Amino acid sequence: TYSDKHIWISTLDEQQLLGYVQSLKKHAPDELPLYGIPFAIKDNIDLAGLATTAACPDYSYMPIESAFAVQTLIDAGAIPIGKTNLDQFATGLVGTRSPYGAVSNAFDAETIAGGSSSGSAVAVALGQVSFSLGTDTAGSGRIPAAFNNLIGLKPTRGRISTRGVVPACRSLDCVSLFTLNPDDALYVFNILDRFDHEDSYARKTVKPIHRSKDARRVGVPDKASLEFFGNKAFAGLFDQFVHRLGEQGYELQPIDFTPFIKAAQLLYQGPWLAERYAAIDNFIKERPESLFPVTLQIIEPANEISAVDCFKKMYELQALKREADSVLAQVDIILTPTAGTHYKLAETLSEPVQTNTNLGYYTNFMNLLDYAAIALPAGFDKDGHAFGVTLFAQAFTDDALFVQARKILADTGLKMGATKHEWEPELISDNVEQQQHDYIDIAVCGAHLSGMPLNHQLMDKQATLIKQTTTAASYRLYVLAGGPPYRPGLILDGDNGKAIDVEVWRMPLARFGEFMLGIPHPLGIGTVFLDDGEQVNSFICEAYAVEDAEEITHFGGWRRYIESLG
Repeated sequence: TYSDKHIWISTLDEQQLLGYVQSLKKHAPDELPLYGIPFAIKDNIDLAGLATTAACPDYSYMPIESAFAVQTLIDAGAIPIGKTNLDQFATGLVGTRSPYGAVSNAFDAETIAGGSSSGSAVAVALGQVSFSLGTDTAGSGRIPAAFNNLIGLKPTRGRISTRGVVPACRSLDCVSLFTLNPDDALYVFNILDRFDHEDSYARKTVKPIHRSKDARRVGVPDKASLEFFGNKAFAGLFDQFVHRLGEQGYELQPIDFTPFIKAAQLLYQGPWLAERYAAIDNFIKERPESLFPVTLQIIEPANEISAVDCFKKMYELQALKREADSVLAQVDIILTPTAGTHYKLAETLSEPVQTNTNLGYYTNFMNLLDYAAIALPAGFDKDGHAFGVTLFAQAFTDDALFVQARKILADTGLKMGATKHEWEPELISDNVEQQQHDYIDIAVCGAHLSGMPLNHQLMDKQATLIKQTTTAASYRLYVLAGGPPYRPGLILDGDNGKAIDVEVWRMPLARFGEFMLGIPHPLGIGTVFLDDGEQVNSFICEAYAVEDAEEITHFGGWRRYIESLG
């Protein structure tokens, strides 16, 4: 169905899907947090068994293994359905720059889906999958969300691994996430939020700024900065959204948006356009005719950019970041339209560069300035075109943005994508948000790690990942008897111990007692020292239980031990 929308480039056949289903039989449903959940993958992200094309048939290759993010989801029980269409080499915000066809909007076949993660967004909006992966360098994970009535997360750079992703601008690229509602987005994000030792651009999660009750100051671009490109309907919808925030008790503060706009204009100049060229350097030299005409038109001139030009633009960006950060420091979060207007397919084909430039007005600066962002549905115009807004703040505030997104949307009667279903927020989340200031931090080292069989026990208690780190070099790690799921034993040994990989999760204090009831003997909660000297609550093990247990300290962590088992 929906073949006329050109959503998919390739899908798994029945035998391949059966293989994923059969693998789930080894586990009980409550052991895997995404047990049997179908998802889609943008076709610049590797999935073993399907070719990666980046929407360029001549570039196609067959990956031996799946991208880190994809494998993380599969390990958590999710089932990949296939690879989705995109603007070729993720260069575009329109969803029309593909030899596999222009992806049309979930609501209107004559309007664009947005790009470059066009197919991933429309697949979710139409209910073909529960969630999907895209990428976001210039807005590719937010523009399609806005145009298809979805949640679109552009996480902090490096927080979700990009290993196994065809680069657009490698230093800026993010794996993005499309879901029908914010609860689903947070749930999947907590699984994906894992440090990848083999991704040179991965960043360990640091303790984010948690602003739940106190995030009341919302910066809004002043009237001189707002641009809707003649779209009065979208201008009106944004005014309505801002007004509703005021009624919800948010303190709205006009801000000078100039440094953000100037930073956005740098993305297709200097080093970042040259970085797009570098990503496909040999291919573009040897087979330029294989590129979509407008893709070649945009990328090919970057070969003439000099190193001197690059450094000049990098200095300019650094100055703009100082200005932008100063503006952001005056508020808790900033709200903008996600896109100022929406275009017909025919308009983007006749004016491919200018329409794309206009769509990036509110998105192009985000990764350059190193911010976290989440796109939210914000209504429809009289012709049924979806409008969206974006919340953003400093890097590693992703978790706080989820809290605010949920609060803002909770009473809107949000229709999910193009389905007829309405989002029903979990009632417990309201209490959790009120209790965010009463929490306990817990270090985990085994089956409760992100993507592991028991991680759902943390997420079910509304815990959020704070950071990935190691213990002090004073601990030994063992595999305890019993299972599955298999469990580790962490023992203090100041003389013979080593640093062990752990994750620190923050749980509302009101849920901690319930969590403790599920911890079996001989495990318990005690105090563990981290590598920076911090003391945190952690799973520990009674010493007698490791007397005959297999020691795995030399692996440096549970995840590496599990990977060694194949």
